[in-house]
Amino acid sequence: MSLSVDIKKRLGNFTLRVSFTVSGGILGLLGASGCGKSMTLKCIAGIEEPDEGKIVLGDRVLFDSEKGINLPPQKRKVGYLFQNYALFPNMTVEENIAAGAAGIKAEKENAVKEKIEMFYLKGLEKKRPFQLSGGQQQRVALARILASEPDIIMLDEPFSALDSNLKWLLEQELMELLAAYPGEVIMVSHNRNEIYRFSDTIAVVSDGRIDAISSREQLFQNPETVSAALLTGCKNISRAEKITSHTLKAVDWNITLYSNRPIPDNMTHVGMRAHYFKYAHGNDNTNTMNCTVVKVIENPFSYIILLKNNCCSGGADCTKIRWEVDKAVWEELTAKNSPVRLIFDPDNLLLLSQ
Repeated sequence: MSLSVDIKKRLGNFTLRVSFTVSGGILGLLGASGCGKSMTLKCIAGIEEPDEGKIVLGDRVLFDSEKGINLPPQKRKVGYLFQNYALFPNMTVEENIAAGAAGIKAEKENAVKEKIEMFYLKGLEKKRPFQLSGGQQQRVALARILASEPDIIMLDEPFSALDSNLKWLLEQELMELLAAYPGEVIMVSHNRNEIYRFSDTIAVVSDGRIDAISSREQLFQNPETVSAALLTGCKNISRAEKITSHTLKAVDWNITLYSNRPIPDNMTHVGMRAHYFKYAHGNDNTNTMNCTVVKVIENPFSYIILLKNNCCSGGADCTKIRWEVDKAVWEELTAKNSPVRLIFDPDNLLLLSQ
């Protein structure tokens, strides 16, 4: 089953204009707060109505502005997991699950028993949401969704309110449960690590539009746009001008760089992920930058080194470089009192368009 979305919705000065098609696997929508991720889910679910466009799930048209089709939420067969899980507070666990189940009484009872077993909720059947942990509430919400036999499951920031340890445990549980689900899955998050772990395909949402969409591996290796690079964690980005098919001028860093990949004509910026820098031990000046250490920030297993680019005469903002380095490597360099000369790895330059 596939999902095709091509919609437009205006909200004051903000316009949501998204178009994508997904078939199989888990689609992650990655973007900053307020970019339109959750509004996209609400339009698919029927909670919000687009101004124009079309939404098709499998062979069913959920919304078509030209034909006047707008199925109500209860007829869309969409399972929507809200950030706060949206359980009915006056209902028990089994009553909450039954509220999502379809069929006659006997069929509902069987569905509830099956989901109680599947989601490890035995012994909690008579408890109400306030008596459950965050993880238990999430499992009840998912059980209620699956009891309705949806064609698609949509997860809106499902781990945003959890501490890191509980979040990790619930992630593993949810991954196992979704692995057996035959329908479409869309997950919304602003957390790039979370999206990477869950998704097969990732769409970057920026200012109400799909800025990039590709496999997760391709997106992180070659994000293609500035916003996609920023959202996937690249902190070092400079304006750039193409010189030849393999050389460019990084304007903000005042350095000429060689790329092993052909440079596209529409390139406007160049990026380098903090952990891809190499340290120049010899006299090779290719893609090297002389730097001065501004600040050292310690992580559990690495250091973040903030550096002043000695090649640039501009203000502090345009000279700042971020380098993430293994602790042992940095401690060896500081023991030798070595100057910092960084190599922009020509295999890992990010060639970006605006």
